[in-house]
Amino acid sequence: MVDNSSKKSAFQYELLPIEFRSISFHKFGTCLIDKISLTIKSKGITIILGPNGAGKSILMRLLHGLDFPSSGRVLFRGKSTNDTIKSKQAMVFQNAILLRRTVMENLSFVANLQKARKTLQLRELLEEVGLGEKKYIQARQLSGGEKQRLSLARALVLQPELLLLDEPTASLDPYSVQMIETLLIKLRKKNTKIVFITHDLNQARRLAEDIIFIHKGKLEAFQPAQIFFENPDSEFVKAFIEGKLIF
Repeated sequence: MVDNSSKKSAFQYELLPIEFRSISFHKFGTCLIDKISLTIKSKGITIILGPNGAGKSILMRLLHGLDFPSSGRVLFRGKSTNDTIKSKQAMVFQNAILLRRTVMENLSFVANLQKARKTLQLRELLEEVGLGEKKYIQARQLSGGEKQRLSLARALVLQPELLLLDEPTASLDPYSVQMIETLLIKLRKKNTKIVFITHDLNQARRLAEDIIFIHKGKLEAFQPAQIFFENPDSEFVKAFIEGKLIF
């Protein structure tokens, strides 16, 4: 008897793209996202790049259902964002928001809430992010890099199909950056889809399968990473890669 489970899993994954269908987002009369359409079918890590104020974080918030488009549709698993879809996602913000509890209690609170993962698995998760020896320390006493690693571990308690990261390594120490990147590479191999905002071009080169580049709320490029860096199809992208100021 032939085992088709792996083929079925891969096939199911291909049927669950992320889609932005002509989405726009306005706030206080200002257009912040302007008719963006794209479909992400790649496995692994999609990086969102662009200058400050381009709309990167808004795009991610729309994907996670924290904001809703003024027009158009955002789809994941073929459906618009709702509570069921949100349960398949987890998001880590640039600034860690932690409970006034111990490191372990920050994880166990989420695990108990979602009826996910056992204590042994939580300890293993803390080891993976380099916090195994700090499980009984108050979370808010951790360093900035440790807090962000705990935020990532807390998101992974949910075992999300889609992990959203909004500049999670900005201003972190090199050790924390390396640890987070190593963990993301492991997750990529396990078919967790990751969408990651960064300003670090070297980080994008290390991690990305494909890259979304937006400028002033508009989609300027959506390409496989190698093509993006070697043959960008936008003058804004070329200038950005060369380190020039973009207006």
